[in-house]
Amino acid sequence: MTSTSATNSNSRCFAMACVAASFVLLAGCSLKQDMAQQPKNRPLSPSDFFTDGRSARPFVENTVARGSVLDDEMIVSKESNVFPLPLSQELLERGENRYRIFCTPCHGLQGDGNGMVAMRGMKHPPSYHQDRLRQVPNGYIYDVITNGFGAMLGYSAQLAPRDRWAIVAYVRALQLSRNAKISDLPPDVREKVLHPPAEKKPETHGAGAPGGKAE
Repeated sequence: MTSTSATNSNSRCFAMACVAASFVLLAGCSLKQDMAQQPKNRPLSPSDFFTDGRSARPFVENTVARGSVLDDEMIVSKESNVFPLPLSQELLERGENRYRIFCTPCHGLQGDGNGMVAMRGMKHPPSYHQDRLRQVPNGYIYDVITNGFGAMLGYSAQLAPRDRWAIVAYVRALQLSRNAKISDLPPDVREKVLHPPAEKKPETHGAGAPGGKAE
């Protein structure tokens, strides 16, 4: 009997000790908020550490962002008709690829403003084939791709400068596809347009099927 009472007493003491330890641990968790109350500065919050009282620090003098020097080589004035990259079939194919991904939803595959977004009720963008946009310089198209215009947002975050110029080249190709002159074509292509090869007619035997005889 005595042994049983001692065992029960020890069990109660152990249980109370566990409960007490749990309260201590829970109290510690509720009071210690290092993750929520970190010693840090919020964006643009004041700071006593710096003499100007600002936590946000200006760039170190002569700091250059990574890639910005290369980007500068691609930037031209909106009024400039300069094209800073050598034109090639590879560049045009890259421009077509980027155009289909980022431009066709609004501008359409042919650049006539009949993209799927416009066909679903949104405002139609202007056609690339109108005289005004055929006459704008290359720098204007590049600037619109970079910074946006009207309802169109800029694509500088999605498209690298080289890809923007690839799209400019492809847009010019789309414009030429509807407005090119015969004199603009290479001699071999011009010859095919002016003197297309005669179509070969399939040989027939009699009035029936090829190789058969009329009865």
